Amino acid sequence: MTMLTTLDPTTGRQLERVAVHTTVDIDRRLDSAMRTASSWRELPVSERALRLRALGERLRAEREVLASTAVREMGKPIEQARAEIDKCAACCEYFAGNAAQMLTPVPVPCGTGGYIAFRPLGVIFAIMPWNFPFWQVVRAAIPALAAGNVVVLKHAENTTRCGLECERVMTASGMPHGAFTTLLIDNDVADRLIADPRIAGVTLTGSERAGVAVAQAAAQAIKKCVLELGGSDAFIVLDDADIEGAVAAAIAARFQNNGQSCIAAKRFIVTEPHYDRFVDAFAQGTQALRIGEPMQPETQLGPLARASLRATLDEQVQASLRAGARLACGGHAIDRPGFFYEPTVLSEVRPGMRVFDEETFGPAAAIVRARDADDALALANASQFGLGCAIWTEDTARAERLAAGIEAGSVFVNGIVASDPGLPFGGVKKSGYGRELSAFGIHEFTNVQTVRIATRAAS
Repeated sequence: MTMLTTLDPTTGRQLERVAVHTTVDIDRRLDSAMRTASSWRELPVSERALRLRALGERLRAEREVLASTAVREMGKPIEQARAEIDKCAACCEYFAGNAAQMLTPVPVPCGTGGYIAFRPLGVIFAIMPWNFPFWQVVRAAIPALAAGNVVVLKHAENTTRCGLECERVMTASGMPHGAFTTLLIDNDVADRLIADPRIAGVTLTGSERAGVAVAQAAAQAIKKCVLELGGSDAFIVLDDADIEGAVAAAIAARFQNNGQSCIAAKRFIVTEPHYDRFVDAFAQGTQALRIGEPMQPETQLGPLARASLRATLDEQVQASLRAGARLACGGHAIDRPGFFYEPTVLSEVRPGMRVFDEETFGPAAAIVRARDADDALALANASQFGLGCAIWTEDTARAERLAAGIEAGSVFVNGIVASDPGLPFGGVKKSGYGRELSAFGIHEFTNVQTVRIATRAAS
C-alpha cells in the first residue's frame, strides 16, 4: 500500500504516514462531488455566501489548531501561521460580501436585448503546494465555490495533514458533503485525473515543471486551467527612495515564510547612489533575524520545508559565489537538527548567475547594481518569470511610468508585493497564466454565457 509520509522540518523526524486513496475511494469521492455540484450550483449566491461566512467564522475559531498544524508540517514561524489563517477567514468574508455583485448578469445593449451570465463549470481540481498550506487552498477554492463550483484538492505530500484539515473544516462549517474534497493521491494519479470527464477544470500553484505537466494534460483533455507558478520578483530601489524604509521592507519581503514564497522579493535592484549603503544595512538587518524553533513566538526564521530544498538553495548560492557574487552574510546550512539555512545576502549579482536567473526558494537575497532607473527596469525584466515587482521611490509619477514597462502581474509602489482577496493575482511569462482572487478570479471557472433575447416585431 502506497503511503504519504510527512516529516517535521524542525527536527527531520517523521510526523505521520497516511495511506493514499484507492481507485475505489477516488471514484466514490468524485461521484459525491459531481452530485453536490448539481445542487450547489442551484443555490442562490446569497445562500452560498452564508456558507462562506460560516467557514470564515470556523477558521477563526480553529486558528490555533490549524496554525500549529502548518508549523509542524512545513516549519513557518507560528505568528506567520496565525496570520495565514486570519487571511483565509478574511478571504471567505470578502467573497461572501462581494460574490453576488461579481456574478450579477451584465446587460448588453445589442438591439433586441440580452445579457452575459456567469455559469459554474462543475468540479474544479485544485493542485496546491505546501508553502502556504491553507492560504493557497483558500485562494483557489473560495472564488470557485462562490461561483457555484465544487472543489477537489490534491495537496502536497509534505502537508498531507493540512489537506485533510481543509476538508474537515469545510465540512464542520456547514458546507454540503462533496462541496470540498481532499484526495490523497500521488502526482501520477493527479495527471491522469485531469482527463477524467468528471473534472471540469484544473488550477495549479506550483513549480514551472509541474505547470508544464498540468498544462499539457489539460490541453489534451481540452479543459480550462489556471497556472500560478514560480517567481523571481524584483525589488527596485531608485535614487530618491527612503532607504531606511526600503531596507526594512526588503528584509520582510525576502525572509517571510522562511524565504519560501513565490511572491517574495528575490532580486534587489539598487541604483548606484544608494547601492553600498543598501547592501550594508540589508546585511546588518538580516544578521539580526532570530532563527529558531518555529513554535516560539519570538522566532522570525525557521527551517526550510524539506532537506532537498535546502540542498538546492545551497547549490544556487555556491554556484553564484563561484561566478563572482560576493557574500555579505550567511551562505551555509546551519549545523543543527532539521533543515535550517543561514539567512544569506549576496551582492554584486549579475544576470547569468543562478541566484539571478532561477527562483531561489529559501532565505537567500540577491542584490544587483543598476546604473539608473532605465537600467533597473531592464534588469527587472531580464527574467523568465513575471509574477510581482516592487518599486521604491518618492516620485509616484515616476513609479507609474516605470510600472508601465514592468513585465509582471503585480507592481507595488513603496510596499511589499502581497496577495489580497480584492486584487487579481497571477503572473506572465513563466510565472503562469490566469488569475486568482477578485472578480477576475471568480470568473476564471465560469462559463461566460451570452444570452440574447429576440422579440417579435409588432404586427
